[in-house]
Amino acid sequence: MSSDFESYEQDFAVLTAEITGRIGKVPKLVGDEKKQMVANIEKQLEEARELLEQMELEVREIPPQSRGMYSSRMRSYKQEMGKLEADFKRSRIAYSDEVRNELLGDDGNSSENQRAHLLDNTERLERSSRRLEAGYQIAVETEQIGQEMLENLSHDREKIQRARERLRETDANLGKSSRILTGMLRRIIQNRILMVVLAVIIIFTTIMAIYFSVKGR
Repeated sequence: MSSDFESYEQDFAVLTAEITGRIGKVPKLVGDEKKQMVANIEKQLEEARELLEQMELEVREIPPQSRGMYSSRMRSYKQEMGKLEADFKRSRIAYSDEVRNELLGDDGNSSENQRAHLLDNTERLERSSRRLEAGYQIAVETEQIGQEMLENLSHDREKIQRARERLRETDANLGKSSRILTGMLRRIIQNRILMVVLAVIIIFTTIMAIYFSVKGR
């Protein structure tokens, strides 16, 4: 499963590198060549979005204990995708202004000022969005770490409880064995004492029989 994700990663890296290079070429092109470049970039951006969707599906199939790392990488790729789309949007704005100026015969000074102001606002919004995304990512990672720690503590607690139960069972078994051994030892001693008493009685009886037999003669 992770091999499929890494394959999509490689395709995404190659594709985004091509998109970045083409976006940088847009302002330098003119006419039909620029229109074709814009159309190609739009097509590649759509392919990149499809790759991200495939990667997200792969992440959902990864076991929860290993999913955190891949989720973090997905957030990074989505941020990269957002930056590419913003860069492309800026190049499209410049491209639209240029076309309009060509059609109207305007020198474009007022449009340039408006575009610069719009780009400045867009960059500020993107920086704020990236800071919010970074804060959200840190919060999610912290939550995941906390959940993993709680799970580990829960597993450790279960292990300790099982060990205590085994110790109690062992103590109970040892106590039972000790009582059994004590009873067996007591019976052995009693049997030996009984055998000694019987032996003494038999010897005494034999001696008395011999004595009366000799005395009767």
